[in-house]
Amino acid sequence: MALSQENAPIYEALVEFGKKRVVPFDVPGHKRGRGNPELTAFLGEKCVGIDVNSMKPLDYLCHPVSVIRDAEILAAEAFGAAHAFLMVGGTTSSVQAMVLSSVKRGEKIILPRNVHKSVMGALVLCGAVPVYVDPLCDNRLGIPLGMRLSDVERVMKANPDAKAILVNNPTYYGICSDLKSIVDLAHKNNMLCLVDEAHGTHFYFGDNMPISAMAAGADMAAASMHKSGGSLTQSSFLLIGSAMSEGHVRQIINLTQTTSGSYLLLSSLDISRRNLALRGREVYGRVAKMAQYARDEINTIGGYYAFSKELINSESIFDFDVTKLSVNTLDIGLAGIEVYSLLRDEYDIQIEFGDLGNFLAYISVGDRQRDIERLVSALSEIRRRYGKNGAGMMHQEYIDPIVEATPQEAFYAQKESLPIEQTKGRVCSEFVMCYPPGIPILAPGELVTAEILDYIKYAKEKGCSLTGSEDPDVNRLNVLV
Repeated sequence: MALSQENAPIYEALVEFGKKRVVPFDVPGHKRGRGNPELTAFLGEKCVGIDVNSMKPLDYLCHPVSVIRDAEILAAEAFGAAHAFLMVGGTTSSVQAMVLSSVKRGEKIILPRNVHKSVMGALVLCGAVPVYVDPLCDNRLGIPLGMRLSDVERVMKANPDAKAILVNNPTYYGICSDLKSIVDLAHKNNMLCLVDEAHGTHFYFGDNMPISAMAAGADMAAASMHKSGGSLTQSSFLLIGSAMSEGHVRQIINLTQTTSGSYLLLSSLDISRRNLALRGREVYGRVAKMAQYARDEINTIGGYYAFSKELINSESIFDFDVTKLSVNTLDIGLAGIEVYSLLRDEYDIQIEFGDLGNFLAYISVGDRQRDIERLVSALSEIRRRYGKNGAGMMHQEYIDPIVEATPQEAFYAQKESLPIEQTKGRVCSEFVMCYPPGIPILAPGELVTAEILDYIKYAKEKGCSLTGSEDPDVNRLNVLV
């Protein structure tokens, strides 16, 4: 049977499987929910009924030959990739598979320092050497921007032996680099181009969006379907271009990804891909309109700045994702994380994250106009009730690192735990980050400076959730002996 984007092979196979009275003498042990009635009552019989093990009619994620293989083919077609892998370990697993497929111990990879922790985790695992293109920062917003092409070219010339470059497209805040030119420059210098596209799934399906990784000719891209694509949390796609070996990449994926792929996650990827392939332009047209309406309304409140394409400068901000509702809060005298907490605690509104100067409200396929109105109303009231003078507020979200060792060397080196205030001038051997967004303040191998310590102290005072260190309260830090 010929496949089309109207098919959802995994979903269709699960529907057929559900019609049969198969007696389960396999895992999972709840046996279609019968063994765990409380779970069944919570999730529903239909949900636990398709939480099944791999078997011949449903294919095998590690070595797909039938319905999962068909779902991969349809996903590759929808995204314009040579091949697509269904990932059930989150986009973290997709990002790490990209890095592990491209570089090994001692080899260089060029990347911006404001990458997600999954990239740094991959460097700890494989032992590759990061070479940073330090992004510029916007002085008003305090956020890291994209990579300027001139900076990329300079770093490539200084490191001609680098094997790959990794690009964020877009950043959490919606900022895009000149991806097509970076891809062309990478290939000209015999380097692979990897794209962390966790927040850009909609680029493949919306009109007037920034260029997608596959359209730009990138070699690999991690597309987080559960973020803006509508699939279940923890489901993702890894996309590859024609220069990559499908077999090699699958071997890398199988090193770390589970052998017990969840059919709840796999079917959600399958159904969501079909939805976007058939209706994506309509869906994201509506999302873009809602985001623009929200920006216009928020900017009329006063004090807030919901930024967008007016920031484009053809260099560090080459393009902007208009679906991202990123809002600067410093002019109302509140940190982004403080507005985040007020929205959640006082108004029952959960937004994506807040940092020292901004917050991000994630608008996507499931949002409604009345929810936008409620957000705008709450922000207006927060300004009236809690707004104050913003003098003395810290807003810089990015601090250039001083790298003393590779992430792998530092992570596995002999270390000692010290009170954090005593670590100035020492080399960190673990991660410290605010999560979300999950961009490390410190990564293994980086020097602890007074500026970084001030940032961590301020972030804690403002209520940021700090993670990554062995000490959950980040009162102590592991440093190299």
